[in-house]
Amino acid sequence: MPKITYVSFDGTRQDVEAAVGSTVMENAIKHMIPGIEAECGGACACATCHVYVDEAWRAAVGEPEPMEEDMLDFAYEVRPGSRLSCQIKVTADLDGLVVGVPERQA
Repeated sequence: MPKITYVSFDGTRQDVEAAVGSTVMENAIKHMIPGIEAECGGACACATCHVYVDEAWRAAVGEPEPMEEDMLDFAYEVRPGSRLSCQIKVTADLDGLVVGVPERQA
């Protein structure tokens, strides 16, 4: 199974194994990653699963779709690499993915 590393705003790292086909958000909720709220449950209808994709992984993860870009307008402290974790599907190619969790969500 691919591994995802979640890095909190204070630098704490948590590695989790993620099933292919799941989302980065689903794995965060399953493993109780602090700071990922996912209030809409993954419907891309809020910005409470906002993460920062590590620069080394941005090409592999890809760019947000227009609907996700619209929701990111409501996210806290959007930066290059900001994504909604509900919109990142886990694939075998994402083994080792590193995402940062903002200090707070929208």
